Amino acid sequence: MHVFNKVLIANRGEIAVRVIRACQELGIATVAVYSELDREALHVRLADEAYALGGQTAADSYLNTDAIVDAIERSGAEAVHPGYGFFSENADFARRITDLGVTFIGPPPEAIVVMGDKISAREAAEKVGVDGVPGTTELITDAQQVRDFGASHGYPIAIKAAYGGGGRGMKVVSDEGSITEAIESAQRESLAYFGRDEIYMERYLTKPRHIEVQVLADTHGNCVYLGTRDCSAQRRHQKLIEEAPAPAIDQDILTAMGEAAVAVAKGCDYVNAGTVEFLYEDGAFFYLEMNTRLQVEHPATELITGLDLVEQQLRVAAGEPLGFDQADVEIRGHAIEIRINAEDPAGGAFLPSPGIITKLDPPDGYGVRFDAGYAEGDEISQFYDNLIGKLIVWGKDRETARRRTLRALRELRVEGVATTIPADIAILEHPDFVAVEHSTKWVEEVLDLSEVSAPAPTGGADAQDEPKVRRDMAVEVNGKRFSVSMWVPEQVASVAVGDGGRSRRARRSGGGGSGGAASGEVTVPMQGTILKVLVEAGDTVSAGDTVVVLEAMKMENNIEADKDGTIAKVKVAEGDSVGGGDVVVVIE
Repeated sequence: MHVFNKVLIANRGEIAVRVIRACQELGIATVAVYSELDREALHVRLADEAYALGGQTAADSYLNTDAIVDAIERSGAEAVHPGYGFFSENADFARRITDLGVTFIGPPPEAIVVMGDKISAREAAEKVGVDGVPGTTELITDAQQVRDFGASHGYPIAIKAAYGGGGRGMKVVSDEGSITEAIESAQRESLAYFGRDEIYMERYLTKPRHIEVQVLADTHGNCVYLGTRDCSAQRRHQKLIEEAPAPAIDQDILTAMGEAAVAVAKGCDYVNAGTVEFLYEDGAFFYLEMNTRLQVEHPATELITGLDLVEQQLRVAAGEPLGFDQADVEIRGHAIEIRINAEDPAGGAFLPSPGIITKLDPPDGYGVRFDAGYAEGDEISQFYDNLIGKLIVWGKDRETARRRTLRALRELRVEGVATTIPADIAILEHPDFVAVEHSTKWVEEVLDLSEVSAPAPTGGADAQDEPKVRRDMAVEVNGKRFSVSMWVPEQVASVAVGDGGRSRRARRSGGGGSGGAASGEVTVPMQGTILKVLVEAGDTVSAGDTVVVLEAMKMENNIEADKDGTIAKVKVAEGDSVGGGDVVVVIE
């Protein structure tokens, strides 16, 4: 395939690596972009070219449209793949790209507009006869709307980002007293992650399963569905484990879901890869939303269909028709995908764990695949999503895949940061998961993680222990990245010239301290930014009360008082950056 000679990937981490590899296999040159913190990132090292965006936060780098456009023009890229997250579902970005005469590897902007606005998406689905969960098509502008909805439909209520997805910006209101706080929190997260803070609401089902259908459509009017995925094992509305196809659902219902997904896609003139999501409960399914991009869990579908979805994206974007129809799609076996996140699941908290990856040994063996966005020595930053990589395992049936996944998880070694691996093992071994009796709330409401603990983060080896003479370095010339090799004196090599400071950072990295049990010195468990301070000196608090809200890795974390008492000192303000172990409030 030589329709595209050069593709720029407007993303980072695991998905950027995934797209780069697919392009290289097709003979397409690749262009990476990177922030100040990602100079030495794996996607940068693998790409044929790389351009600096500047900045550290996502807003200053990967969400900087002008910087990305500059990289496109300077590199001569003919197409842009947005990955997922960031600009992948942003119609304005897609238009900006196409206005340059550059191909956007995704749906047309008009489809993104319809499906990116979850309210118009509900209306579009209803027009083709696909019903959603009971809800409203009005944007929330004040708390009274939620109170009125609750009075008519009952609680709980899901408040959701109108221009987002993946659980970001979603808050569940359990009663009238939590409405205002939920609205504010949903708007903050939505604005931080999607650049817009509009929100809407719908009923929150009590024990649903999250089922999604992968669709693929070309510019010639062809559209197919590629089976289903079950994504019910979640925490904070973020998926932990996905499997394909969705188990323990009658085939006629799965077929109906697939046909409904195709109807929704055709109803908005969709093109390229997309995912239509449903909630399933008691034999009925409800349309939830459509993600107008490639999903994180797409490899599970690849393993059961034998299709490379990124390759299909590239071919469709180049104008090629699909080389198969619905009758040609064959589902073989079962696949399970595990998201390996830098989070400590101890006690079910799933606290972000930024830091240096001092060891990364992926598993191997028949039916095992590992898609990583990092390598040993790389750093997980507080400013970005904490997905380290994805373990995807295939088996001839679900039980074979489950056992093989457990074996692979126990082989996987990640050190330097805490990970979700202990929780993943606990989920896969639980009788509820084995019997497919779990739901989207099961991890948080049923699964007992009180005895689960992640290994404590460890520091890296001192670079002086293994002095080297050769150093591979990255240099920038007018914002374009080049890789060069240098031979330096041994004493210079020992201070880790050219490793981006990772060895030095590894020696001083470590978990934050603690004020001790009920010490009255309330500390934060990880690096982040203070979003909200809820107390002031002189206030009376009880153990468990939230005193500040901390954002880390795009997630909000409530920092709670460790004992009853009076606030003696508040040591932070909204917008402050803090490190793991920093004292934010003192109680006496």
